[in-house]
Amino acid sequence: MPEEEKESKIMSSMRPDGSRIMIRTADVKGRYIFWRRVVFALLIGFYFAAPLIKINGNPAVFLDVAQRRFFLFGKTFNAQDFWIVLLFALTFVFSLLLITAWRGRVWCGWTCPQVVFLEALFRPVERWVDGSREQCLKAAAQPRSVGKVFKFIIKQTLFLLLAALIAHASVAFFVSVPVYIEMIREGPAAHLSPFLWTVALTLLFFFNFSWFREQFCVVLCPYGRMQSVLHDQDSVVISYDYSRGEPRGKLAKPKPGEEAPKQGDCIDCKRCIYVCPTGIDIRSGLQMECLACAQCIDACDEVMQKLKKPKGLIRQASQQELTVGKRRFFRPRIVIYAVAFLIAFSALGFSLARRQSFEVQVSRPPGLAPWIAEGSKIYNQYKLHLVSKQPEKTLYKVEASFLEGADIIVGPPQAEVEPFSDIHIHIRVGIERERLREIFYGEEGQSPTLPEVQMRVLNLQTQELKKTSIRFIAPGKSALQEKEGKP
Repeated sequence: MPEEEKESKIMSSMRPDGSRIMIRTADVKGRYIFWRRVVFALLIGFYFAAPLIKINGNPAVFLDVAQRRFFLFGKTFNAQDFWIVLLFALTFVFSLLLITAWRGRVWCGWTCPQVVFLEALFRPVERWVDGSREQCLKAAAQPRSVGKVFKFIIKQTLFLLLAALIAHASVAFFVSVPVYIEMIREGPAAHLSPFLWTVALTLLFFFNFSWFREQFCVVLCPYGRMQSVLHDQDSVVISYDYSRGEPRGKLAKPKPGEEAPKQGDCIDCKRCIYVCPTGIDIRSGLQMECLACAQCIDACDEVMQKLKKPKGLIRQASQQELTVGKRRFFRPRIVIYAVAFLIAFSALGFSLARRQSFEVQVSRPPGLAPWIAEGSKIYNQYKLHLVSKQPEKTLYKVEASFLEGADIIVGPPQAEVEPFSDIHIHIRVGIERERLREIFYGEEGQSPTLPEVQMRVLNLQTQELKKTSIRFIAPGKSALQEKEGKP
């Protein structure tokens, strides 16, 4: 890159006056771009197929926020499972930290939705309409014409259609596809909120992928800003072999009688710059804007192959590897991130394995006395709250046990609960006064021991069993001696 061009920028896509430099990338071939396109195809295929594919009768991914129920790969979750989301988020964060410390910004170049949609959908459409990078630059230098305006309208129309397609797929994650199709048939007036969300997302995606593009990665994305503290000298990143490539220069044959000038393998063709989606010059060292997409590696390898020189002038290597010839894998940050990831992942796996299809909570009905005296017996009343996480009607059996001879009423002992619904079951437990007095105050000076009421809830479909308990509260010793008493 000429010095005057290099000094005219404060970053790869911005001039000192803050004006935008639109990046037009050249097409590239090679092993990295091939496998990236395979990964892109799989991710985009999953994105559009996840709301359509059904597992156990429900979409593979369906986040029904309105009903507070979530379907993920055959599993059903509700609001009570939100803590599992926190464990999943922790697992993802620690895995991202570990991968970054090990392989750099691989997430950005290979799996980030911003890069996946831009490089797999929008840039190919742009190349199809506008042509190669050279044709785009040549057209940009020419005055406006009917042909240019026509191409611009075609391109922006296709961009808008792609943005609308992505927006509809995004909304389908939160509204089931059959319901969403019915909403579209009935029209925006009947379903104003989903319609406005779809329009807003369409406009947002259109603005982002048609104009904002790499600015999201280099200006807004907090992950990109953290690279300087996540990397170290042993992190594997996209690197230029300075010792092999310098001094760079155009290929030139020495004149007769003159000694050939000392020259590195880099011929300063700038192909590595032209194919970079953020427009950086990797030969200037690792920069925050580098997305680890490896397109510069493919471009440089292609040039080296034509020159009959070894590949790898630009390659994936650590700074330590380039300077001393080796790098460390096990180092403090790798160990810390790996341990944190394993703890979070183990906690997530344990939670998913132990997760049951229903929740049970027992409390005392508000506004009632803790105990009730009726004749020769003392009663406690409880309210069992049962929350079903099942996507279908489920039958539950409820049992309670206390001291031998206790009077126990469970109403109802069996209950059918609607999908993702809850019910309250009232339980009444009574015991003779004399029995309580013997238990609590059998020996003089003995501190009373409060027995617990044991409760069992059985899912009759899955045979899952949940146990819980609650204290039985009794009056004082004098009240227990009375035949008739009031709380």
